[in-house]
Amino acid sequence: MDIHVVQPGDTMYRLAQQYGVSMERLIQDNQLPDPSQLVVGQTIVVQYPELTHTVRTGDSLYSIAQMHNTTAAQLLRNNPGLQGRDLIYPGQAIVVKYASRPRGDLTVNAYAYPYIDRDLLRSTLPYLSQLTPFTYRFDGDELIPFRDEWLVNTALQSRVAPIFHLSNLNEREQFSPELAHDLLEDEDDQKELIEEILEVIDRRGYQGVDVDFEFIHGSDAENYAKFLARLRRALTSRGLPLIAALAPKTASDQPGRLYEGIDYHLIAQSVDFALLMTYDWGHLSGPPMAVAPLPEVRRVVEYALTEFSPNQLYLGIPNYGYDWTLPYRDGGRAKSLNNVEAVRLAWDRRAAIRYDEQTQTPWFRYVDDQGSEHEVWFEDARSIQAKLNLAFDFGLYGVGYWNLDRPFPQNWVVLNAMANIRSEM
Repeated sequence: MDIHVVQPGDTMYRLAQQYGVSMERLIQDNQLPDPSQLVVGQTIVVQYPELTHTVRTGDSLYSIAQMHNTTAAQLLRNNPGLQGRDLIYPGQAIVVKYASRPRGDLTVNAYAYPYIDRDLLRSTLPYLSQLTPFTYRFDGDELIPFRDEWLVNTALQSRVAPIFHLSNLNEREQFSPELAHDLLEDEDDQKELIEEILEVIDRRGYQGVDVDFEFIHGSDAENYAKFLARLRRALTSRGLPLIAALAPKTASDQPGRLYEGIDYHLIAQSVDFALLMTYDWGHLSGPPMAVAPLPEVRRVVEYALTEFSPNQLYLGIPNYGYDWTLPYRDGGRAKSLNNVEAVRLAWDRRAAIRYDEQTQTPWFRYVDDQGSEHEVWFEDARSIQAKLNLAFDFGLYGVGYWNLDRPFPQNWVVLNAMANIRSEM
């Protein structure tokens, strides 16, 4: 796999000639909405097929996979133009294997809201080990109903393990330290809630649990770890794992409402895995900067490894960017956008995309119709490659994407080139 950065004068025809691959494959692999609209600084992922299969009458992805000692899921990953569907036709060239060799194995988790576009979900499921529908909330000892059926069923049909998600979001969709405190203070409520969680798991077919309590009071840190340990014991009896999604700490005594109730040392002993939420340094209400600057991500991982083993950790990866109006003022809010939208915006505004080598993140500036200057930070193939390399460098168990609801085709191409994606079913 190569990652080409578009230069002035580049066209898809010239890139196909330069790299010795078909223009059709370049367009399909990168899912370009308009191949004629290339932005200076944009990334194009180039893959080199090593083995292809020409579809014959009667072939299916399953039969092709058996013929070549692979899986239908791997064929879907190798052929993003199929959009997650077994819709093939005689004469079609199916990539069985690429020349690039993955760096190793990864478990790939991703969060999804129940309103995710169904076609988008179907096209990304082949790249996942686990799917985490977001989210079950609770009131005291009772779960609040959540319309998760179709997400869970779709995951199971694709042999992707659905993971039950529990959060301390309140009715205003805000993480509530008070809601968490009341539960963590009452062992009877915890017992009842755990029993209800187990009932939902049994009924729906969930394959594990992810707990994401945020802004916990510092005084509740020990009780939070005890709750996780209690839940883990209940899940272990069913052979299911417990994951805790954790604020990105760099020290045990790190100050701040987001960090003080999260004790990595205690939690490491209470869960099977931890997902490090290594994103949102650049956020909606903050100044313009990279969402997940690599040096900061590295610092979080290095600290986490003082308490967790590498095979306990998932690296969080953002699937979004932000557009800030300049000059930034306290109280201002950025606009969230997906990574495909960011490139399209750069094209519309005739802005060249730059790449910050320190943070390993693309960015650009433009002027809107009202004359206001903007700064945009997002992710591209280079920044994703850097994050995946970090996960491999530290020998981490997996990666977790927040979230699937926004398309980012290049991410999945890079992931497939770099990793053997584990099945957790």
